[in-house]
Amino acid sequence: KHKKILVTGGAGFVGSIYANDCYEGNEVFCLDNFFTGQKQNIVHLLDNPYFELIRHDVTMPFFIE
Repeated sequence: KHKKILVTGGAGFVGSIYANDCYEGNEVFCLDNFFTGQKQNIVHLLDNPYFELIRHDVTMPFFIE
């Protein structure tokens, strides 16, 4: 079944591995504030239509449809 998955810190080392493993067959939303995460960790996912990178600090409220 198709799932929507939210990965916080998704551009970090561990988060990027998790995002990479989850995206196949699912819609993955990657939130990262880029304090320590790096875009190069998830650049290979950016062209995937089921992957969305959102720059956001999770200490602030986040709303998504």
